Amino acid sequence: MKSHFAQYAMGLLLLTGIPLSMPAQTAKDDIEDAGHSTRRAVKKTGRATSRTAKTGARKVKRGTKKVTHKAAAKTEHGAAKVKRKTS
Repeated sequence: MKSHFAQYAMGLLLLTGIPLSMPAQTAKDDIEDAGHSTRRAVKKTGRATSRTAKTGARKVKRGTKKVTHKAAAKTEHGAAKVKRKTS
């Protein structure tokens, strides 16, 4: 019984030890991975900046249009009020 357990334990140890005995990543691989990560981060930042700029521009355009129309309506309303009072 002990020999079966020992064989099982040794087999399990060998199977789990294989990934641990694989060679580590080289310095060159680490540098390449860092470069790729930096590139992805820069692209994400650029896209976010672009989206923010577009959204901001849209909001400014809509806000300007809204204020312009509101000012025109108030001016028209004021002109009509003056006309009623002077007539």
